[in-house]
Amino acid sequence: MNLPEPPPGWPTIQPYAPTAQPVVGAVELYTDRPAVVYVPGPGGQMVPVLREHLPAQAPLASPARDLAPRPVIDPIAQRLVGAGALAAGAGWGAAQVVSAVAGAGTGLLVLALLFLAARLGGGRSVTTVTHNTVYSSTSWWGRSNINQ
Repeated sequence: MNLPEPPPGWPTIQPYAPTAQPVVGAVELYTDRPAVVYVPGPGGQMVPVLREHLPAQAPLASPARDLAPRPVIDPIAQRLVGAGALAAGAGWGAAQVVSAVAGAGTGLLVLALLFLAARLGGGRSVTTVTHNTVYSSTSWWGRSNINQ
């Protein structure tokens, strides 16, 4: 994997090369050194970067999350489900009432028609009863005599 060359003035890392420690030399004070900050680089390792090379405003840390325990089922969802069940029950009850009223209306219509038919029945009827007596006698050889 080839990485791009760092800009001039940036510190470089040689991960497998031994670092040379000056045994003898001039004393370097801590305040004379430029500030170095470690930032995540390609491949996941931390890379040292001079502080003056960083953007003017560093990314802010994300705010702390609220880790309080939350209810298992959302209360708003519970209210919506309850309202839906109430509406379904109310609709079913209203359908039962309307059905009963329609049935009662049909029954009242039938009773009214029967009452009108009884009132407009055409008056009195005359019944005539007639009694007929029939005498039948048979003789030899299939001969029949019928008298009224």
